[in-house]
Amino acid sequence: MSKKKLIFIYPKLYTFIHTEIKLLSDEFELISITQNWESKILLPFNLIRQVVFLLINIRKVDIILISFGGYWSFLPAFFGNLLGKKVAIVVHGTDCVSFPEINYGNLRSPLMRYFTQKSYHWASIILPVSESLVYTENNYFSEKVLKFGYAHHLNNIKTPYKVIPNGLIINDWSRNTNISKEEGSFMTVLAPGKIVVKGADLIIKVAKSLPNCKFYFAGIDNIEKVELTDNVICLGRLNPLELKHWYSKTQFYLQLSNTEGFGVALCESMLCECVPIVSDVNFLPSIVGDSGFVLKRRNSDLLVKVIRSALKSELKHLEKESRKRIETKFSSDKRKEMLVLALNNY
Repeated sequence: MSKKKLIFIYPKLYTFIHTEIKLLSDEFELISITQNWESKILLPFNLIRQVVFLLINIRKVDIILISFGGYWSFLPAFFGNLLGKKVAIVVHGTDCVSFPEINYGNLRSPLMRYFTQKSYHWASIILPVSESLVYTENNYFSEKVLKFGYAHHLNNIKTPYKVIPNGLIINDWSRNTNISKEEGSFMTVLAPGKIVVKGADLIIKVAKSLPNCKFYFAGIDNIEKVELTDNVICLGRLNPLELKHWYSKTQFYLQLSNTEGFGVALCESMLCECVPIVSDVNFLPSIVGDSGFVLKRRNSDLLVKVIRSALKSELKHLEKESRKRIETKFSSDKRKEMLVLALNNY
């Protein structure tokens, strides 16, 4: 029996997009195009190229799947809606956020907001990786309650949605038992330019008060205009094998984001038996459950207290619980089942 054909649109080949391709390829014949959507100069050329791609391929398929809302989702959603195709948009985080206080979120840009809003309006279904991307509020960042989610930032989006959490390929992430956990070690994964978004500035601040601990940043080579203490180490960009090594070495994973759609790196680290410490935003506390610790407010003194409490905890038990939680709740098998069902039956 031949597989259904599906157009899969994404802005960039992130690691989790590779995972999505693996999951979907078992059930669908994927038709994709890889483009550089990061350059605004290339935007008109990308849109023209995408039109040609869609005109050639859209009549071959019944389903169009789009990862992230943005410039790249506009034309597929428009043509899909026009031709009666099923259009599903997976939303992940920045495509549901306007956070001017930290200069973050695609919805801060009027043009990107327009493209995204139209895409969500034309879609048949929206598939957020957490309920918090539809709507959430918290006072972690400041005394003022902040509200986020596409239902808050965008007007009149009545498109139905179904939450399908991200899923990890469990066997891809496991602790290397030949590596001993370094006592008092903490790790955070972030991209260049995301120092404040991921809460790295708060970690750098508390590192001065915790000289016997080590704080590792993966994904960046340095932090400009900031004097780092000796216990803050930038590891640079790491491949998955190198990441697994450092997850296996460190005792704790710090995910102190000011906003976070899901937290894939957090889940990777938990599978490698890192004990998580997360900020009280979005879906992060729900990922951690009873296997780690939650920082209720963005406050350095409070973070020092949480870390000191974590260091005194029953770490061997929490390490096992961290892995078990991801295995049972956020596996790729669960995501695949829910995603295929939504694409075939909605």
